[in-house]
Amino acid sequence: MAQPKRWDMGFIRNFMLTIGPISSLFDFLTFYMLISLFHAQEMLFRTGWFVESIASQVLVIFVIRTRRNFLRSHPNAWLILTSVGVVITAMLLPFTPWAHYLGFTPLPMAFFGLLTALLILYLLMVEGGKQWFYKRLAKS
Repeated sequence: MAQPKRWDMGFIRNFMLTIGPISSLFDFLTFYMLISLFHAQEMLFRTGWFVESIASQVLVIFVIRTRRNFLRSHPNAWLILTSVGVVITAMLLPFTPWAHYLGFTPLPMAFFGLLTALLILYLLMVEGGKQWFYKRLAKS
């Protein structure tokens, strides 16, 4: 605490090169789901992409914040509350009067079921990628 740690840019680069492709894969799966399953036009695509992006990027914080298995880690209650609040807000925003100003439209309820499955799979794959990274590429 007396002196800040220096960032290891090689570590950050290698971690990004490990986890980044997983994120990209799920971006493409989201695109596929929106276009092929929901026949999304511009507004629906924009809305679905926004909700999925916010949810995945906020929730992945719980996976990458620790070397340990994220299910065994105990983050601060404020991190949990604010993160869940942001995700819920993003999911509800398309159903509010402000949605029109953002170019959003209400999402079909089936979207949320598929989104939940996609998010669970994404977080588990990031956890697996993180564990692989720490076993094989990270300097201890």
